[in-house]
Amino acid sequence: MNKTFFFFFLCCVSSGAFAQELISMSTRDSELQSSFAGRSIVATSAAQVKSLRDNTWVSLEGLIIEETGEELYEFRDNSGSVYVNIDDELWLGQHATPGSIVAIVGEMDKDLSTTEIDVKTIRVIK
Repeated sequence: MNKTFFFFFLCCVSSGAFAQELISMSTRDSELQSSFAGRSIVATSAAQVKSLRDNTWVSLEGLIIEETGEELYEFRDNSGSVYVNIDDELWLGQHATPGSIVAIVGEMDKDLSTTEIDVKTIRVIK
């Protein structure tokens, strides 16, 4: 009788632990399939930037025409131009000239009198 009870008890305990492990494995698998959905980045043109809201993330491709101030540049694409603020450390050793094509990702910075892009990443394409 004691052996039967012990065997029954052992089966119940181990099946509960087994079920818990299956649930845990299922949860881990679903976590691996999940992804983060944060801010979206709007691929846009220099002309369209002026109509976007403050703090909108944008992606542009075009030319840096000239440096107009400390870390402030005029960016131009086929649609027009906009000012971009590029911190010196973001260049990461890349070199650009007025004819270089660059890709930038940044955040719109608008106030009453100015519109510019606070660049977060820049990549010299050619």
